[in-house]
Amino acid sequence: MKNSRRSFLKKSALAAGMGTAFFMPLEAIAAQRKKISANEKIHFGVIGINGMGWANLKNHLKINEVECIAIADVDQHVLDVRSGEIEAIQGKKPTIYKDYRKLLEDKDIDAVIIGTPDHWHCLNMVDAMAAGKHVYVEKPLANSIEECNVMMAAAKRYGKIVQVGQWQRSGRHYREAIDFVQSGKIGNIRLVKVWAYQGWMKPIEIKPDTTPPKGVDYDMWLGPATKRAFNPNRFHFNFRWFWDYAGGLMTDWGVHEIDIALYAMNAVAPKSVMASGGKLAYPNDASETPDTLQTVFEYDNFNMLWEHGTGINNGNYGRTEGIAFIGNLGTVVLNRQGWELIPEWEWRDGANYYKMEAFPERKKGSNENYVEDHARNFVEAIQKNDASILNCGIESGSVAAINAHMGNIAYKTGRKIYWDKAKGLFKNDSEANAMIRSNYQNGWVLPK
Repeated sequence: MKNSRRSFLKKSALAAGMGTAFFMPLEAIAAQRKKISANEKIHFGVIGINGMGWANLKNHLKINEVECIAIADVDQHVLDVRSGEIEAIQGKKPTIYKDYRKLLEDKDIDAVIIGTPDHWHCLNMVDAMAAGKHVYVEKPLANSIEECNVMMAAAKRYGKIVQVGQWQRSGRHYREAIDFVQSGKIGNIRLVKVWAYQGWMKPIEIKPDTTPPKGVDYDMWLGPATKRAFNPNRFHFNFRWFWDYAGGLMTDWGVHEIDIALYAMNAVAPKSVMASGGKLAYPNDASETPDTLQTVFEYDNFNMLWEHGTGINNGNYGRTEGIAFIGNLGTVVLNRQGWELIPEWEWRDGANYYKMEAFPERKKGSNENYVEDHARNFVEAIQKNDASILNCGIESGSVAAINAHMGNIAYKTGRKIYWDKAKGLFKNDSEANAMIRSNYQNGWVLPK
């Protein structure tokens, strides 16, 4: 009974946070699509279509102008399944590729969705822009600070539309809460808390190395990462918890929450960062990244505290995830379900006096789908050829990713690190600066 309830709560939280299109039957998506002229169509390709790549494409296919004509993935089974599902939605199968570079040779493709593991984002995106494609790239933008900088330079060089998949930016109630925070009504904000408590995450069982599944091009999956024997724990979803491919919960969930926090506070780069944590919940499981972490970012006029924990749900203010802007007059608490104002109070003349009037939680709209709205925003920017209307362009995506990577670097060094914004380096810290860089292997080269 407990396991059933836990499963229900997990699915309910996902549905509330991500929108119904993640679970909408393919036939329902197909039924709402309307025929349009060939001249109005925008041809999409997808690189990495197993997890978020597929979720992103499904939301794009709810837009009549979008037609998927090609997909690339290292797993033949995934290609076969997705090809059939895409046909069920749009009535036409895409061309399939095992090597994304072959997909990019197709001149008919206008835009590409990148849903590969983090360590592939930079190569995929730069190659796609060089081939003349617009790009929707999953978060985090990249797996290193150096890659973020390369990707921003490439976007400037090629002038293509780039949307980063930090789709909370497209949530209407997020915009309302940010406007309220920026209005100054809660007074001076000296602390912002951002957090993700993930009770559904259980220990990852240690498994032996083995041979790759049939139909998987494992060498291509590794790409620029360290050469290792295949292990099922490092493949598909769980790659997130291994440093070779990603940055753990800090970059997986952190970029979403950090993005909103820094956007509302008009902040870009910290002055210093320090972090403490480790594998405290599951010290002996197979994962590498910390399952428990507290990180303090110091900015010019406020501090930001990131924290995450696996295996528990009781986060700040009774929420599993969120952002809290703590002002002198009140606190705005915001997450994927809604936002509310908690007023500050003081004891005076034998009673509590509130410094401002509270209001109940303002819920997310019942029909609101952040991911679909984010996709529509990307398509509109392509149609108008106007990157300025993007809800999360590459500069915004880079800010969240770079700050999250700084948090991980502080954790790895085990000390407070100081950032030199002008130089784009840590001050007097060769060890931390070495972690800024990527380390491409297996013949793959970081784009220049």
